[in-house]
Amino acid sequence: MMATIRQQSPVDTIFYSDRQRTRVSPPESVTSSITVSAERIGGIDSTEVTLEPGVNVLTGRNATNRTSFLQSIMAAIGSDRPSLKGDAESGHVELALDGETYTRTLERHDGAVRFDGDPYLEDAELADLFAFLLESNEARQTVRRGDDLRELIMRPIDTDEIEAEISRLESRKREIDDRLADLDDLESERPALETRRQAIEDDIEAKTERLEELESELESFDLDIDASREQRADIEETVADLQDAQSTLDSIEYELETERESKAELEAEREEIDDQLEAVDDDLDSPEHLEGRVQELRNRKRALDTTLNELQSVIRFNEDRLEEDGLDLEIEPNGDTGAGSDTDGDVTDQLLEESSDVVCWTCGSSVERERIETTVEKLRSLHQAKLGERNDLQSQIDELSTRQRELRERRDNHRELEDRRSAVEEELERRESRIDDLETQQAEQRDRVEELEEEAETLETADYGDVIETHRESTQLEMEIESLESEYDDVHSQIDEIETKLEERADFEAEREEIDDELTDLRTRVGRLEENAVDAFNEHMDSILSILEYGNIERIWIERRERSVREGRRKVTKTAFDLHVVRAADDGTTYEDRIDHLSESEREVTGLIFALAGFLVHEVHEAVPTVLLDSLEAIDSDRIADLVAYFEEYADCLVVALLHEDAQALPDSHTYVTEI
Repeated sequence: MMATIRQQSPVDTIFYSDRQRTRVSPPESVTSSITVSAERIGGIDSTEVTLEPGVNVLTGRNATNRTSFLQSIMAAIGSDRPSLKGDAESGHVELALDGETYTRTLERHDGAVRFDGDPYLEDAELADLFAFLLESNEARQTVRRGDDLRELIMRPIDTDEIEAEISRLESRKREIDDRLADLDDLESERPALETRRQAIEDDIEAKTERLEELESELESFDLDIDASREQRADIEETVADLQDAQSTLDSIEYELETERESKAELEAEREEIDDQLEAVDDDLDSPEHLEGRVQELRNRKRALDTTLNELQSVIRFNEDRLEEDGLDLEIEPNGDTGAGSDTDGDVTDQLLEESSDVVCWTCGSSVERERIETTVEKLRSLHQAKLGERNDLQSQIDELSTRQRELRERRDNHRELEDRRSAVEEELERRESRIDDLETQQAEQRDRVEELEEEAETLETADYGDVIETHRESTQLEMEIESLESEYDDVHSQIDEIETKLEERADFEAEREEIDDELTDLRTRVGRLEENAVDAFNEHMDSILSILEYGNIERIWIERRERSVREGRRKVTKTAFDLHVVRAADDGTTYEDRIDHLSESEREVTGLIFALAGFLVHEVHEAVPTVLLDSLEAIDSDRIADLVAYFEEYADCLVVALLHEDAQALPDSHTYVTEI
């Protein structure tokens, strides 16, 4: 059926500053009508209602499907908490906003309700916690029961993801620190390399000058006067052969020294690997033996998840039925129940006036409401206990999984070390074989050099001794200059490489600074969110208490503090939110009281303000188009009007369900829905 709507003129939103109300026009993101069509949701058969930006008041007596309509809005936005009509197998909701239509279907399968369709939100957790403020809302219930406020306000935050990102950034920061340390080492090496390069350059220059002198001396010798051409040829050939032999010997000795240095480095690496292997072997364990324990804990956790889901479904079902005063039975005029009666509303009113009993939805008998509420409270306590048990299991699973991962990493490291040791052994064998070959070549070449030296000595005479010695010295100088030039090129390349790498320092330092900023933000994000939530609650609680004028309440505020708790086998520091109530005695003195000593009205207001703090801190207004208010009967009419005005500041579209007499205190400028 179509809803009857009384449309009024728009009204400016009321903002509060220093506890004074100032009217300003709010920047609304919901600027057009919202049409909601629902079939077989809660107690609704079929309805269509159009909501307007601003405050929409669902007004009427009890059992007029106002809560069911709020559940329809919840379902269309994405919540899985609404229920099907008791006698229906399927239900449907459509929400039209800004030219878009969002749909949700509900179907009953094996006693459970399945949700499908294309809702406004993919994940409605924030909306369920801080925008859909029905009686069963967890924020309101958490305050009523005095449960963990911090856990609820922080629940939407994925702390695991934050910790993973912190670990990733810390790992990258360590890599950059290592790289910067390497660059510092390189920079400290550069002065010595530059000094060495200059020394080599000076040495090359000196040896080159001496070589030029020797070449001049050789040119000055006139061998043609005292020696035959044949003798001269023999001398030159012997000198040339000696030069070649000496050069070959130097090359062999250089290569032999290089191979011996490489062998020493490999032996040192092998010794280091052996030490690492010994350290790993001492603590190497198999991760597989932990798998059975992890699987057992996961099975227990899955079983607990199933139990928690079933308990939550039962609790929600019973809470919904309590809101609707039991089964929606039709009663004949003679007092019997039956279908087709037209007197549902009158008989319901009579029952509400004459009795606190409700019709049990399991057996159909009349049961005192208090007994059912006690049972539901026990179910909530059981749900809380099971939730704690589940969290303990998750901590154990995380601890064992971490241990498994560490063991697997150690085993992989052990295998890598063994593979590396095998490679080192193979390389050592190759080097040793090469050293043996070079030592053989060295011995043979030394014999060849000695043989040529002896041959040269036989040719040395008074006439040719100086020539041969000069040739020998010049040959030695040429080899030394060649070696120095090669060393100069190596040193120069090292300096160039260092300078190229040092150019990266600025980029690494800039990246490290960015990572420090990101880490600071991540490490303080949760704390800032907690502080903002506490500040928001305290500020708004002060404002609303001033507005609603609860006589003997001086202040209701949250204190954020840290405490040490045990998680599995370890102690960790966690933050807690302590809710304080400060009352004023008749003589003007103040004293601290407890939340459970507050009146029902005061507890309801506290729960709503706590939900508002979460709404603001998590910026829910950016994702959710409506805020829903229900079950305000414990608050008197004038205070409801002030509370609605306060919430109107923070919601583009506020939908509130009120009894007719409570709605009378609200301005006529709101949109009123009188029939659903």
